[in-house]
Amino acid sequence: MLAPYASHPDQSRGRLYPEEESTFRSCFQRDRDRIIHASAFRRLKHKTQVFIEHEGDYFRTRLTHSIEVAQVARTIAGALKLNPELTEAVALAHDLGHPPFGHTGEDALHDLMAPYGGFDHNAQAIRIVTNLERTYAEWDGLNLTWDCLEGIAKHNGPVTGNIPIALADYNAHHDLELHTHASAEAQVAALSDDIAYNNHDLHDGLRAELFSTDELAELPILRDCFAEVDRRYPGLNYYRRRHEALRRFFGVLVEDVINVTRANIAKLDPADVTDVREAGQMMARFSGGMWGDLKVIREFLFHRMYRAPEVVETRAKVTRIVQELFPMFMDQPDLLPKQWRKDVEAIEGDRTALARIVCDYISGMTDRFAIVEYARLTGEEPEPGLRASGPGHIRYEERLKNG
Repeated sequence: MLAPYASHPDQSRGRLYPEEESTFRSCFQRDRDRIIHASAFRRLKHKTQVFIEHEGDYFRTRLTHSIEVAQVARTIAGALKLNPELTEAVALAHDLGHPPFGHTGEDALHDLMAPYGGFDHNAQAIRIVTNLERTYAEWDGLNLTWDCLEGIAKHNGPVTGNIPIALADYNAHHDLELHTHASAEAQVAALSDDIAYNNHDLHDGLRAELFSTDELAELPILRDCFAEVDRRYPGLNYYRRRHEALRRFFGVLVEDVINVTRANIAKLDPADVTDVREAGQMMARFSGGMWGDLKVIREFLFHRMYRAPEVVETRAKVTRIVQELFPMFMDQPDLLPKQWRKDVEAIEGDRTALARIVCDYISGMTDRFAIVEYARLTGEEPEPGLRASGPGHIRYEERLKNG
């Protein structure tokens, strides 16, 4: 029961390397399953969302975040009659390219890679699913459908201007039409990312005691959520009260996106997914009022959580790990694992190609592996209790500027 403007499996643009279709799974189901089985997906378990994964069993990691994004995305896709499997596949893959230590690690790698084309986690996700996952007999990567690759590459909107080198390299031989918007499924995955971390960052910040429930209850949207809980459940205990309020906050965001996106689609009246791609604007959006309220909440989180003094201190520590590992591998590529050294041998001294190999290796590390590897190679003991910066703040601020 998909809408005409949804991505229909039988209308997919196919795969770079042709395959026989499955008799019991659609092409988008296979994409989703391949992503789940990828080693890069499993490594998300030990990659920073906000707090280093060993700081507590209850804090989100990149893996649990990605699962929450996929859950939200499927819900919205179902309400809008979009393809749930493609939506879920893009949602599950959207953070595959994240290096260790969240955006702190990304900032460090981007600076180190500046002479060699820079680093961008969205572009790195494309590099992973098209090249670095090397388990299939007939090709490198996962051989995902064009539709899924497009969604990973441009779920936040068209990619124009200074295109990240990892994405430009792939796009040169497999055109993902970076100048257009992605499918509605990919757009929903992007908004689901915002919904998920707006909600769970508040949960994790409370658990880390970086701010109080009373402070949260004074923020836009949340003020009404707490008031509704207090009206319906007077005298509810502390933990249940804040959970009920945040549960309502979650629901308010989802409902807003569904209503606004449905109205935008009705206004456009797209005949097919091509009309969505060529609409010239995002179909999946928050309402203006909700966006303004979320800006206040994000600013609160930015100052009270992502830039809390202890977090800023830890940013410097984990940045140092990345900054010292990178030149170490550049100067001594024989320190790389055996399978990586084979790639080094093939480039015959090309420093730019070597930098990309080193970047691929470091960005694939988990938090714990980066810390342990740093200690092994430098002889220094890893520092306990590391924290890294919050998720998505750079991209989020860019979105705010663009409205």
